[in-house]
Amino acid sequence: MSRTTYLLIVCSLFVGTIQAQTKSAVNPKDQQLIQLTKDQLKDKIKGGWAGQTIGVTYGGPYEFKFLGTMMNDYQTIPWPDGAIKRYFDHEPGLFDDIYMDLSFVDVIEKYGVDAPVDSFANAFARAPYPLWHANQTGRYNLLNGMKAPASGHWSNNPHADDIDFQIEADFAGLMHPGMARSASALCDKVGHIMNYGEGYYGGVYIANMYSLAFVSNNMEFIVTEALKSIPQKSLYYQCMKDVIGWYHQYPNDWKRTWFEVQRKWTEDIACPDGVFMPFDISARVNSAYVIMGLLYGRGDFAKTLEIATRSGQDADCNPSSAAGVLGTMLGYSGIPAYWRKNLGVIEDQNFVYTNISLNKMYELGFQHASQMIRAHGGSVYEDKVRIQYQEPKPVAYEASFPVLHPIERRWLGWSGHVLKSNYEFEFEGTGFTLCSNMSNEWGQTGSYVFQVAITIDGKKELVQLPYNFRIRRNELFTKFGLNKGLHKVSLQWLNPDPIGNIQIKDVLIYSNEPSKNAIK
Repeated sequence: MSRTTYLLIVCSLFVGTIQAQTKSAVNPKDQQLIQLTKDQLKDKIKGGWAGQTIGVTYGGPYEFKFLGTMMNDYQTIPWPDGAIKRYFDHEPGLFDDIYMDLSFVDVIEKYGVDAPVDSFANAFARAPYPLWHANQTGRYNLLNGMKAPASGHWSNNPHADDIDFQIEADFAGLMHPGMARSASALCDKVGHIMNYGEGYYGGVYIANMYSLAFVSNNMEFIVTEALKSIPQKSLYYQCMKDVIGWYHQYPNDWKRTWFEVQRKWTEDIACPDGVFMPFDISARVNSAYVIMGLLYGRGDFAKTLEIATRSGQDADCNPSSAAGVLGTMLGYSGIPAYWRKNLGVIEDQNFVYTNISLNKMYELGFQHASQMIRAHGGSVYEDKVRIQYQEPKPVAYEASFPVLHPIERRWLGWSGHVLKSNYEFEFEGTGFTLCSNMSNEWGQTGSYVFQVAITIDGKKELVQLPYNFRIRRNELFTKFGLNKGLHKVSLQWLNPDPIGNIQIKDVLIYSNEPSKNAIK
């Protein structure tokens, strides 16, 4: 055999191997071994964390500025030099998408992925950062003696379907490359600390997309295959399936898909900030905007970011999730230099409330992913890894707020009702939420706790709300599941403070059937 013939045969075999790997990377099969070099694995992990950081700062100025509407084309979205550094130095709270993840990463680093739920819950509850929505109520529940998963359950948390876990689940996918079911198992442990139902599903779906982005370069496959992790009878699944269907129906018109989502899927029934309001922080709608960016972006980093941001609502978290998934698929080296230019100056700077920087997270991410690859049937060699691929499977079916229908938002005037001692009201329905503000004019935040007795139809409950925003819940009180009928509620402030007040802004009323004047 001549040297030329030998080289041709070797080259042919090499090309065939590459083609087979590429094909398997696009449509892998369950239990298939997929090979990556260590450098490829590291690059994808870096791309995932870097993408999140870029995306959240890109959309940061537009967070909840566009409610029930999209951002107009004439509004440019600039990306100036130093953008990430300015947020790090002056508005570090913007990075809650990332430092929340890092709380759970730190638990895994200390105690391993098999750490009990309480380890994750305690780290989350006692962390120094402020929280909002499902996170904030979950923290309050934990600090007041409730355990996970009850802390995130809809009966104890009116924000259960909100976006919170969706923006915190990236770590679960990034540490389980190609191992979607294992990513879902970790989500089950962590996600129920603060969410339930659709709020939990948002995190599962995002984590599964990250996991798949390690083993496929086909974004449509990633988005569609990851949906196998969600029970088909859930509204969350049906919304994502609709978005994928509308993408096929209107492949060059993301705005048409946006309008279809707005028409069919934007009815928020529980989050007190979104009921009867255009504000929508639900996991369902914001997940729809994430996958709109991923599908219509077609692998273009700029276009993906822009669509996820222009769709509105949580316009910093959505491009962060989209850019994280795409960054994982492309790898750090595949993110265009224009977008990486702002990263270098902050990659050694710790995220606020943590002792972890991007560079440290890149290394931790590789270590954790390597551990998970070994733990789930794969291998890690000197220069390559072999991943035993896991096809996504549906997690358990959950539905929040069964037979719950908002029927009235009782507005109490521009200044609300300032509770001096007592307040009474009646309502016809099955539940209510008291939306309120607590204030203390002299800033005595350290120890003061508002104590309020709430009596419902003669049955009294004691509510304790610290003035300190970090450790109290969002609303004064929520009660679901009452028998339908007329109910009498009275509030008594038990420890009035001359320099503080409780302002009841409005009362949300719920029933077990829609309002009679609703249009059919």
